[in-house]
Amino acid sequence: MDTQHSNKVNYFEKFAARMTQAMGSTGGFIIAFAAVIIWGITGPIFHYSENWKLVINTGTTIITFLMVFLIQKSQNKDSLAIQLKLNELVAAHEFASNRLVNVENMSEEEMRVIQKYYTNLSEATKNEESLQQSHSIDEAEQNHEIKEEIEQEIKPFIKKKPGTEK
Repeated sequence: MDTQHSNKVNYFEKFAARMTQAMGSTGGFIIAFAAVIIWGITGPIFHYSENWKLVINTGTTIITFLMVFLIQKSQNKDSLAIQLKLNELVAAHEFASNRLVNVENMSEEEMRVIQKYYTNLSEATKNEESLQQSHSIDEAEQNHEIKEEIEQEIKPFIKKKPGTEK
């Protein structure tokens, strides 16, 4: 990326962040509120004409339209920063499942499967004595594999109950 283009992008990011912060502040609200009050007070002066109504409608539409893009730009940057921080925490923790590092790129269906796993894990760990015990997806899969191996080893020794075909 050339320096001139980089400076324009950087300028727009700074502008978007400043505008979003300013418009989301008490001062931004007071300015907007004052504009509406001034517009309302001028109604009798302009005899509540169509042009008087058009001023507020046009002004609020334009400001809303532009603010949607500025807020979305800031939100995208904030969201990316949060994702990167969470990815760093997941990657750094020895018991965490590294599959979750790229979870934001999974389909909603894939995320629901993981959510269901964590819901089940939460239920299963409610009665554990230690709150420090870790359970990751990888650890659960490893435990499942160990259980399957043990089950295969002891299967020949288990007597079948009458009426069961397993």
